[in-house]
Amino acid sequence: GESKGTVVAGGNGCGNRLDQFNGPAYIFVDRDQLVYLSDDGNHHVMKWMKDATQGIIVAGGQGEENDLTQLNCPRGVVVDQLGTVYVADLKNHRIMRWPKGATQGSVIIGENGNGGQSNQLYCPIDLSLDRHGNICIVDYDNH
Repeated sequence: GESKGTVVAGGNGCGNRLDQFNGPAYIFVDRDQLVYLSDDGNHHVMKWMKDATQGIIVAGGQGEENDLTQLNCPRGVVVDQLGTVYVADLKNHRIMRWPKGATQGSVIIGENGNGGQSNQLYCPIDLSLDRHGNICIVDYDNH
């Protein structure tokens, strides 16, 4: 087999340009081989097409607060068949949905602040989406 890896995203040092990362955290590869990476330090999710020299911001990218255009330490990311991006927004204690081409997302889980109640999240770190559209969440600080 291959003895060397291939850089498919980033590789240009730490930074905030579209060809850099500042804390890449989680990865999702769709069936078309599009690569989605959450970037903890830049507070966004980027999509990389095959052989691209830079990525496209598809979620967040407007700072690290809790506005609908922002993420704060995004972690787990999944993308459905329509290109909708779902993100575990760690420090905002929520799961966000960003339809393809959207400039802002919507909170789909975690609108009630952080905590341990059944309607709250506390540092969601990863998620998965099954073929029926059900979301499973790893809620780190709720164990």
